[in-house]
Amino acid sequence: MLSPIGNSVEDGWHNALAGESGARSITDFDTSGHSVTIGAGVKDLAVDDYLERKEARRLDPFIQYGLIAGIQAVRDAGIDDGVDGDRVGVAIGSGIGGINTIEATHSTCMDRGPGRVSPFFVPSSIINMIAGKLSIQYGFRGPNIAVVTACTTGTHNIGFGMRMIQNGEADVMVVGGAEQATSPVTVAGFASMKALSTRNDDPQRASRPWDRDRDGFVLGDGAGVLVIEDYEHARARAASIYCELAGFGMSADAFHITSPPDDGHGAVASMRNAMADADLGVDDIDYINAHGTSTPQGDVAETLSIKAVFGDKTCVAISSSKSMIGHLLGAAGAVEGIFTVLAVAKNIAPPTINLDNPDPECDLDYVPHKPRAMPIRAALSNSFGFGGTNGSLIFTEV
Repeated sequence: MLSPIGNSVEDGWHNALAGESGARSITDFDTSGHSVTIGAGVKDLAVDDYLERKEARRLDPFIQYGLIAGIQAVRDAGIDDGVDGDRVGVAIGSGIGGINTIEATHSTCMDRGPGRVSPFFVPSSIINMIAGKLSIQYGFRGPNIAVVTACTTGTHNIGFGMRMIQNGEADVMVVGGAEQATSPVTVAGFASMKALSTRNDDPQRASRPWDRDRDGFVLGDGAGVLVIEDYEHARARAASIYCELAGFGMSADAFHITSPPDDGHGAVASMRNAMADADLGVDDIDYINAHGTSTPQGDVAETLSIKAVFGDKTCVAISSSKSMIGHLLGAAGAVEGIFTVLAVAKNIAPPTINLDNPDPECDLDYVPHKPRAMPIRAALSNSFGFGGTNGSLIFTEV
């Protein structure tokens, strides 16, 4: 994991339990003229510890992030040596891809002419290059894809990796998502939609899911990569197993390109499909890592969708990691999936920070301010994206 609150799984988890916010003033570009000047970027990343400097310069930051998170995951899983590369695949996507490289190259082309465009422009910015380069580095010759579904990207790559293992196409899949979208054009675009918080003078309190004073999300950067594996294959090589990926569900809102339906019916179908896939009922789910973006409409819609699935009086614990890391777009579902895995493995629900004045329409148990030690047998992770695409994952204790 690379996230605004830590450049490893250990640091990210530790800081999440501490309720640390990764939101700050944007310093990577001149924000003069921008209505939004805050974001949640990756900081103090030692790229040279993972990638050769010459190679890194030829890669958009989102590819660097995805490769570094992938290297961390491969090492942690112990599949960097001694596994059959023909049976290992990669599914790592991005919601937007190499927007920083695209913006810079467009300026070069317009200002200095087409002849000054780098021959590395295309391979340094296309979305499937994380999966491609990771497979080259380790000799992973199984399925190699990059699912792109906006803010559901990370979740869908995990889910489709699961399906490939179930279908016998691979024994192991390296899955997840990466994003580095705090660029001038992307920030301006989301701000123009009124999707972002304008709490520029108080960035660490800007992302406040389910709070009545929320005014939009904080755009974030990072990457999350997991290694999922056929259970018997993992046991045979004495792998360290965190939990079981038990269910995957999808749906479409078929409603609007950016807004969820008021009743959240698409999210309802996604959660129910995941539970059916896992053969679990509502009483089996102890924790939900929600999409929880901190947008006025989205938080209410997700609350209503959870009530529709679990009942108005549900006591399931819910939290939003976006309160701390912001919205990582295509990486969100993967990073939040990792937090969900650790919640199950360690029996602790991470908190929702900045929930100071709960919205009366958002009246569920959102684990405010502090983490909660509790038995977590099964946990649900939600992601919803532009275009009305939805994805849900269920992780269970082994």
